Amino acid sequence: MATIETGTVFMVRDGDLTAATITLTPEAEAGLWTDDELSEPSMFINKLTVARSHAGQNVGGRLIDWAGDRAYRASAKWLRLDAWTMNEGLQRYCLRQGFEHVRTVREGGAVNGGPRVSGWLAQRPAAPTAHGFVDQTAAPELISRA
Repeated sequence: MATIETGTVFMVRDGDLTAATITLTPEAEAGLWTDDELSEPSMFINKLTVARSHAGQNVGGRLIDWAGDRAYRASAKWLRLDAWTMNEGLQRYCLRQGFEHVRTVREGGAVNGGPRVSGWLAQRPAAPTAHGFVDQTAAPELISRA
C-alpha cells in the first residue's frame, strides 16, 4: 500500500484489464548498492508483473523500456534492478533486456526480515525509448545524488 501512496507503482491497462504493473523508485533497497553507486542518479525497478493473459507479447520488455525512458526524463544515469539470486531464467531475461550484471549480493536480510533472496544486481543506462505505451502519468520528479 505504501508504494501506491508514494506514486511508485504503475499499471499498464488494456481496456478494463490490468496487463502489467511495475514499481519504479529512486530509492534503493538497503545493503545492495555501494555508496559510490548510490551517488549516481538512478531509478530502481523493484517489481514487475505481467498478467498471464498478456504473456509472450513483450509487455515486460516494453515496460522495462518505459522505465528506462522515465528514468532518463527524471535525469537518472542508470536504470537498476535486483533479481532473485537463484532465478537464472529471470537473470537471462534481464540480460536480454540490455542490463549488465554488476554483482551478486548474498549477505544480509530481506526488507521483510527474511533471508536475502534478491541480490543479483544489474543496470543499464537510462535512455529515451520508443516503448509504444501511451503514458498518462505525471512527469517524473527530477532526481539527483550529491
